Amino acid sequence: MLTYSFENIDGNSMYEYLYRCIKQDILQRKLKAGEKLPSKRAFAKNLGVSTITVESAYAQLVAEGYLYSLPKRGYYVCGLESPAEPPPARPAAPAASAPAASAEPRKKTYWADFVGSSVAKDMFPFSVWVKLLRDVTAGEDETALLTDTSAGGIRQLRQAIARHLYQFRGMTIDPEQIVVGAGTEYLYAVLIQLLGRDKGYAVEDPGYLRLSKIYEKNDVATFHIPMDGAGIIPQKLEESEAEILHITPSHHFPTGVVMPVSRRYEFLSWASKGESRYIIEDDYDCEFRLAGRPIPTLQSIDVMEKVIYINTFSKSLAPAFRISYLVLPRHLVTRFYDTLGFYSGTVSCLEQMTLARFLSQGYFEKHINRMRNHYRALRDKLLAQLARSPLADKVTITEENAGLHFLMALDTDRSDEDILRSAEEEDLRISFVSQYYFAPEGRRPHVLVMNYSGLEEEKVPEAVARLCRAVLGP
Repeated sequence: MLTYSFENIDGNSMYEYLYRCIKQDILQRKLKAGEKLPSKRAFAKNLGVSTITVESAYAQLVAEGYLYSLPKRGYYVCGLESPAEPPPARPAAPAASAPAASAEPRKKTYWADFVGSSVAKDMFPFSVWVKLLRDVTAGEDETALLTDTSAGGIRQLRQAIARHLYQFRGMTIDPEQIVVGAGTEYLYAVLIQLLGRDKGYAVEDPGYLRLSKIYEKNDVATFHIPMDGAGIIPQKLEESEAEILHITPSHHFPTGVVMPVSRRYEFLSWASKGESRYIIEDDYDCEFRLAGRPIPTLQSIDVMEKVIYINTFSKSLAPAFRISYLVLPRHLVTRFYDTLGFYSGTVSCLEQMTLARFLSQGYFEKHINRMRNHYRALRDKLLAQLARSPLADKVTITEENAGLHFLMALDTDRSDEDILRSAEEEDLRISFVSQYYFAPEGRRPHVLVMNYSGLEEEKVPEAVARLCRAVLGP
């Protein structure tokens, strides 16, 4: 049985020390994928600690994806093919199994992060936002500011979004078709309620694993459809029982694929074959295509009203701005208000009014242009540094113009897992395309997903040096 000494725990709580010991053994492969851990009671007795200490350590490891639990069978070690995400099919332990202090996973801060999304500290126009906020509070009726908002959002913001989509994305829509909500994850749940839990939902494989979890946690059948170089494979979609298709046609995550128009029309044809079939078009970073014009939306060529468009301000403003929106087909607007109109708005009226002015007075466009120039310069510096590095003749870079990440295929014999461990030692957070697959077969190895949106420009040379050491090894 596992044994650890608690003689020197360096000021940590006992559960935190035990959690760190087990985690280290998993990372070092002393505990193998699929290996069963001792029961809480037996482990506590062997270590001479309380059962709650073991229970809390296990719960934290489950929350971070190092362990998974099976009802009445115990705790098992996760495979580290996707360290940042536990295998989607495995159920996490109930939050109630851990004390309140450990219920929320602790997120490590890395010296450089090529996975998470963030905005440079000096890029957000705080002075403009504060000015508009003052204007709103000084110019609006106090009653309007303090009143519950409609389930769809305030009209001023919906009008401003409609104008923006017409000017930037070529979409002709009515403000009534727009539903504003507190983040895309909230709006995904709204769509499940609107379209029905009895429907099957198809998602991209590889794809955004958090999306799969949201669908599964909402008790809907989820189909992970494999992709080729143009997106989801239509034949595989037809073979599934899905009625709702969730895709990122303008910039797929993580592969960066831009879906060709022929494939788009295939999916519109698929959707037209069933009354309950719909396509959810996730346009999450359309503002940051760095070459050419933005890719036209699927919604803009939909004549059958089968496409539901979704977008967010989290990428363009900051992740802390939990303001996103849907564009519903006209015939779904009535259904939305009839079935879900009792909900209050989830974004404060004050924030919505401020954002409406930010959009309508041209500040958003100026901000996006500034951000696009910043990211283009940051990407170019990163690519130039890579070209001068020891990795230069060992990498192939693709999709560098499509959005805020590019792919970097490595010519290496080392496994993705081995490189991930080396990057961890360099205090780098990186990810591979192979980590974003649901199905274990057909995973594409040795392809890094280089998300540079959170990278500080002055750190680029050292970040590339650390990446070289992680990839090339000692």
